[in-house]
Order: sequence, then structure tokens, then C-alpha cells
Amino acid sequence: MQVKKLELLAPAKNRDIGIAAVNCGADALYIAGPSFGARESASNPIEEVEALCRYAHKYGVRVYLTLNTILYDSEFEKALKMAHDAYNAGCDALIIQDLGLLNADFPPIQLFASTQTNNRKTEQVSMLESLGFSRVILARELSLEQIKDIRAKTTIDIETFIHGALCVSYSGQCYLSSHITGRSANRGECAQPCRSNYNLLDGNGRILVKNRPLLSLKDLNLSSHINELVEAGVTSFKIEGRLKNASYIKNIVKYYREVLDNIIENRTVSTENTLFMQSSYGKLYGGFTPRPELTFNRGYTELFIEGNRGRWQSGESAKNKGEYIGKVVNVKDWRGANFTFEYNSKALLENGDGLCFVTPSGDVVGTRANVVSGNVVTTNGTEGVPAGSEIYRNFNNSFEKELECNMPDRLLKVWVDFIYQDGVCRLEGECEDGEKCSIVIGGEFGIAEKQERSRDSIKAQLGKISDIYTFEVREIKADLLPFFPISVLNNARRALAGELNGKRGERIERERTEAGKEASLLRKKAVRRICVPEELDYRYNISNSFSEELYKALGARSADKAYEISGPSSVELMRCKYCIRHELGICLKDEEGKKTAGPLFLENNGKKYRLQFDCKNCEMVIFG
Repeated sequence: MQVKKLELLAPAKNRDIGIAAVNCGADALYIAGPSFGARESASNPIEEVEALCRYAHKYGVRVYLTLNTILYDSEFEKALKMAHDAYNAGCDALIIQDLGLLNADFPPIQLFASTQTNNRKTEQVSMLESLGFSRVILARELSLEQIKDIRAKTTIDIETFIHGALCVSYSGQCYLSSHITGRSANRGECAQPCRSNYNLLDGNGRILVKNRPLLSLKDLNLSSHINELVEAGVTSFKIEGRLKNASYIKNIVKYYREVLDNIIENRTVSTENTLFMQSSYGKLYGGFTPRPELTFNRGYTELFIEGNRGRWQSGESAKNKGEYIGKVVNVKDWRGANFTFEYNSKALLENGDGLCFVTPSGDVVGTRANVVSGNVVTTNGTEGVPAGSEIYRNFNNSFEKELECNMPDRLLKVWVDFIYQDGVCRLEGECEDGEKCSIVIGGEFGIAEKQERSRDSIKAQLGKISDIYTFEVREIKADLLPFFPISVLNNARRALAGELNGKRGERIERERTEAGKEASLLRKKAVRRICVPEELDYRYNISNSFSEELYKALGARSADKAYEISGPSSVELMRCKYCIRHELGICLKDEEGKKTAGPLFLENNGKKYRLQFDCKNCEMVIFG
């Protein structure tokens, strides 16, 4: 029977949030270094990354550095230095977008193909495998059947997103931010125009939909499909959110830890002759009960995972509305900066809760509950909130406090044998991850007068928690037990923990080195058998001479520069699986949609963007 490891991959905005993710059950982390991390506001000094690696590796948790922007020639030296710094800091892999890096002098480390490399077709994944990548991160828009097809035709490790914010465009193929603001999504500077409000116009300029976030999608939640994703061949399950705060990461990571543990422990996946196990070490004990609905979300969607379209757009707001509470039934008072109202729900609000009102006309207003007395609430001023407005709680004050104060303990089980022979006392420990060690308790100790009490004392003192371990005395081998002071037994337990940490650190470093050398050798020997089209346009994101050289080696005769360098004036700015026509019930394949056949435009701040509907591929395209 083969054993497959399942990885829960969590985002880390910084070291502290990464540590929180580890403590809540993450098997791996992804974090940005000082630059080139595809999230401009989530960069970290390499010293912070190194500190996170040291902490994570105690649990066998891997750390991946994001180096996933396209690069200019002038940046290559800096990017390569960062790659070497990341390797020396202890990172286990680099996530990259710019394929030109494959022609550069990389350290011996595994390379993962970012979702920014537009991994939605089997041919693309096969090409990346042939180039020597160790893992590919799939596009979020794929169905289970498409993932199965990729798995059947390739052998590369597969990672997929299971939770978090959704870009409306295929990743790596969005140029709207660059077009509008000059801030490139492929350079980590996205201005998020997909979260803005737009008017939808017909060819005559008539407004069909007014001032709504028509390109803003709900957040992804595939928690009910993890079993099927495992069966489809996915081994790494990724949570989006390198800009999210600690409470979000704690809540979502612990939630999916429970989902994956259920699969592993109860063997709910039907794949034959395969045993699944956690890819890192340590179990969670105690702590808060996760509730994904209580942290930031725009509503949840499963997107296209079942191969069906649904209602994916986030509604009236691109922000976090939160959990539905009820409606305003009576505006009781309105004085100066204060607003008092009564609501009609059994769900009790509390002082400090964040509130979001959606008025009957669709306006969205946010505030905070200052004083709550039963179902009567006084808030800061919220002008224009009438009776009948829907109330959502987007900040649950008591739950946030629980996330802060009631963290789980992540502990590794160690079985200890206590052996006393010929005047020498030895402790032998065996950890759940297979690591073994032995220490000797030095000193001279007299034989205990009360043997049973001494035995109980040894079990009690050695069977406590030290560092990240919970110890259990498995066997005591001795004819006559010495009397040990409690301090001696406590020090022995701590020494055992330290010895296990050292051994695991050495093993993980050895495994990291071997995996890196193997990956480097794979890249050097890679058979670049996949041919690309002879003519490549701006959508191949070629921004440097290294990537141009690679593509030409693969068969390209000409290669346009990336949009960021010389973007054409009127081109495809986005290609989306999401379709506004389908969302509004006017799909061109249906009778209702045929009545509105004709050009449609999005309008924002006086600028218009033409929509085109590729019905053959069931995709929507936005043009500048």
C-alpha cells in the first residue's frame, strides 16, 4: 500500500501570522521575502523568513517563498540574490511566475509554478513538468473533471486553492489594473479594479445595471469537496490570504485542519491501495471552535468545481458583509452622532460588534455597535439607514476575543522508556514522527524507600508537556528504583525534548538538501519537449531576455513584450470563466438572452470597456 501525504498550505503575511498558522495546524506556509512576492504590501525581511523557517521546521512544516512576479532584466540579479538568501534561510521551495528564472543560476531548491503561469490546461501543466518544476498550482476555475484529466496525463505534484478571495480573471491574464492605473497585477501592484462599482450599458448607452461591483466574486469555499479533490489527485490544499490578519488565518486554518484530519483518520477517501497521512507533525489539543462564516468573506461559492455555473458575483458590495442578523424594524432615535434602532432577530448583538446595513435601495453602510440592550442597539451615526434595512455582523467581538485567548496546543506525542541498570539511568524516547533519541540522567541517587511512590513520581514528572511534546511513560525497567528529585526528572524531560528537536532539525535539513539537489538535477536534465506557438503575444508575459530566450528555445519565432512594457492600446484585458450575461440571466444560449443580443459595456468613471462573450468556450472577455 502506498502512502500519500496531504498538505494544508496556509498564507503568512508575516512571521507572527505564520506562527499562528502553524499553531492552528498548517502543514506548510507561503510567505513573501523583501520583494517580487506578487503582494506588494506583504513583503518581509529575509531575517523574518529565516525565523519562521526555524519555528515551522520543529513541526516538519515546510516554508515556501513567493517570488512570483514577472521580472525586468535589471531586476534579475536582485531576484537571484533573494532566491539564494531564501535557500540559506531554510526555505523549502520557491513559487515563481517568470519562466526566465529557469535559465538563471538558481540554488538547489524545488521550484513551484505559480498559478500566475496560467495553469488551466493540461498542455500548460505538461509543459511546466517538462521544464523541471516540482509542483504546479492550478487555476481556481477548474472543475474536478479537468483536474482529474491533468492528473491522468501528468505526474507533477498538484496544488489547488480551496478557500479565499477570487480574482475574476484567469490568474496571470489580467491587465485591467495596468490599463487603468499603471499598477500591474503581474508585478504585485494590483489596484483591484474588479472590486469597483460599474454601470452595465447596452450598445445605445442605456444603463442596464447601475453602480454595482459587477466584476467582484464571492469567496471560494471548497470544504465540502476536499474528499473529491484528494481522489482527483490533489495533494496540497491552499488557503488564499497573504493580506489577511491573524484572526482570519487562525479560524480558517483550524477549520480545514479538522476537515483534512477527518479524511486521514476516518479514511473517507475511496482511492485503492493508498493510505493518506498528514505531511507535518503534531496534533491539536483544545482551543477555539472554528467558524468560517464569522471571519472576512464576501459570501461563499464553490465556483466551477462541479462543472456547473452558479451565481458567483458578490452582490451589492465587494466588501465583507458578514453573517446575516435580521432587519431594522424601528428607528428609535437619531441624535447627533448616535443612531438607535431595534432589530427582529434572536441572534444577540454585543457591544463592539461590527455592523453592515444593506438598505432596501441597495446602499451599504457600515458602523459599530456601541451599546446593546436586548434587541435595541445604539451605534455611531449611520445617516440614511431606514427601517427594513438588512443587518449583517461583520465583526464578532466575542469570537475575536476567543481567537486571541483560546488557542489550541500543537503537540507531538513521545513515548518514553525509563531504564535503570547497573547504576545508570537512561531515557529512551520515540516520537510519533519516527524520531528516536536517548539521554542519560547523570548523578548518584540512593534507592527510594517507597518504590511505588517513586514509580508514580517518575510517570508524573516525565509525562508532562515540554516545548512542543507531550510525553507518556511507556515502560519502566528497573529492579529497584532510585529516588530522583523532581527537578532532575523535569530537566531530563526537557533534555529529551531538546535532543528530539536537534535530530528533527538535522533530518529536515538533510531532506531539504536532498530534495533541492534532486530538483536541480531534474531541471538540468529536463527534456523541453513541449513546443509553444511560433508567434507569442503579450499574454505570455515576456518581460526579460531570459524568458524570451527560453520560449525561443521551445520553438517560438517571435515573442511580443509583456503588456507592462509595450501593451497594445486595444486588447484583451481580462478573460474570465465568470460571465455577466449568465449572472443576470441573459445568457446568449437562452431565449431571454437572445432578446438582448448586442454589444455590452462596463462603465467606470467615464471610461468604457467592451465585453465580448466567447460562447464556444463559455468565457467572457473584457477589452480596453
